[in-house]
Amino acid sequence: MEKKTHIPAAYLRERLALVLFYVMEACLFMMVAALYGYGGVLANMTYALGLAAFFGGCFLVWDYMKYREKYKALTNILSAEERSDSLPQTSSGMERGYQQIIMAQEAEKRALVTQLDEKQQNMADYYTMWTHQIKVPLSAMDLLLQNIDAAAGENESKTADGDGERQIAKQLREEVFKTGQYVDMALHYARMESISSDLSFARLDVDELVKKALKKFWLLFSGAGTSLRLEACHTYVVTDGKWFSFVIEQVLSNALKYTKEGAISIYGMDESGVRVTDGCGYLVIEDTGIGIEESDLPRIFERGFTGYNGRMENKSTGIGLYLCRQIMDRLGLSIRVESERGRGTKVFLGIAQEAILTKM
Repeated sequence: MEKKTHIPAAYLRERLALVLFYVMEACLFMMVAALYGYGGVLANMTYALGLAAFFGGCFLVWDYMKYREKYKALTNILSAEERSDSLPQTSSGMERGYQQIIMAQEAEKRALVTQLDEKQQNMADYYTMWTHQIKVPLSAMDLLLQNIDAAAGENESKTADGDGERQIAKQLREEVFKTGQYVDMALHYARMESISSDLSFARLDVDELVKKALKKFWLLFSGAGTSLRLEACHTYVVTDGKWFSFVIEQVLSNALKYTKEGAISIYGMDESGVRVTDGCGYLVIEDTGIGIEESDLPRIFERGFTGYNGRMENKSTGIGLYLCRQIMDRLGLSIRVESERGRGTKVFLGIAQEAILTKM
């Protein structure tokens, strides 16, 4: 917190030497006149010094008013974005020199900011290009593995190795899909700085967004010992479909990652915490996985935080939930997590229509 400066006190400190010089000079003249017995001169000198003191006081008042006006202008400039363009008019060569230094530093700062922005934009463009390019071979690999899977299925009755080949192909497809998910995460992370210019809001069906996300994850569901329980929400949300879908996919990815057996449930809930199938305030994604340590819960949305599970399972990047919180904040929505170690996790995505319309 900045310390507030008292303007009169600041002015007196800066003009103290001048005032003391005047007082000492007046005292010196009075002492000389008294020592040499210049009575008449002393009276005239006292009168002259009085007039000088009066006009000097008037000058100090005028000078203080100018000082206060300039000080307030400088104080207002502190909150301005372009400071060097609004500096007050100078009244001395010293002030002009200081202003030239400030303007040179401001120009240097602008150049550095522009350079940094260009570097960040170039980096974001590179990540975007890289993620799009790497998706091409990943898609090709997935297609080839599908063909291998189909061929192995046809030969399953003819050769003893058919089932084994299908299993290997399926496992490889799962790994390719997971790699694609990490690529998507990198792409969205790179675009976070410019997300505002990328948003396109529309009234979307929550159930359709969920089904679209589940369709992408069907391969992992089919290969895991996890069942899916899906309840329709019959709710619409005003949001950006691409970014909101990414959040759903990240939550689903975490649920599948840490749920080795049991079920993943997706359903709606109202503001009071009751499960509903119409007019939902929350989209809830619940799993029966390993859960989250209570001590880790306050930090799960921090960038780079992996927690106990991440360290033990070696599966966490510390980026997924961080991105989810950042995206939901930009969308004007909410996200919160409830979890108990060994019993599972619930992720609440706030989709209340009233709250969304208020924040837009």
